[in-house]
Amino acid sequence: QVRLLESGGGSVQAGGSLRLSCEVSGYTNCRWDMSWHRQAPGKEREFVARIDTDGSTKYEGSVKGRFTISQDNAKGTLYLQMNNLKPEDTAKYYCKIEATSSSNWKCIDALDTRGQGTRVTVSS
Repeated sequence: QVRLLESGGGSVQAGGSLRLSCEVSGYTNCRWDMSWHRQAPGKEREFVARIDTDGSTKYEGSVKGRFTISQDNAKGTLYLQMNNLKPEDTAKYYCKIEATSSSNWKCIDALDTRGQGTRVTVSS
């Protein structure tokens, strides 16, 4: 069973930086498109960033230019570098397995797996 474990959250002042990590464990002999999402208190979960296996990336408009998604396949870890943080970035951040081109059922079975999240609080 594939599991995702986020870390790196914390409390920072506006303008600060944090780097979130998402470690993949279990069956890891797969290549997945992966993403970060966040959910602020009282709001619905929203997309933040995505990285595909070909290295292409997508970002939600408000984080473009401030956040950078990357991955280290050798370490089985997804990252989200967050710079110039704003109070509106306060949320719980989750990583997610989005898609795969593999026909391996173990890779397909892991789709939509999410972690428990890591909390980010940005004070003004």
